[in-house]
Amino acid sequence: MTTAPDNLAGCLRSWRQRLTPTECGLPAGAPRRVAGLRREEVAHLAGVSLDYLARLEQGRATNPSPSVLAALASALRLTDDERSHLYSLAASWAYLGSTESGR
Repeated sequence: MTTAPDNLAGCLRSWRQRLTPTECGLPAGAPRRVAGLRREEVAHLAGVSLDYLARLEQGRATNPSPSVLAALASALRLTDDERSHLYSLAASWAYLGSTESGR
């Protein structure tokens, strides 16, 4: 069974990898070794720190705020269904974190 942080982290990475810089209004720059946006590009577009985005993608950050989720959804150009999934994953993680700390 996969826990919510891994799902959230995996989804964020997957959504980041499917976008190109030009789709987001960024210069294409040099050829890339991997597909998609770099973490720093997503962090810049979403207005969050690179460190915080890295922690979210690694499953080390818990309980992202609704404003951070909205900014990430916008930066990653998520569909309505994907946006709902993002919020659902974040809510699941918040719930799991609260039940574990209550033990």
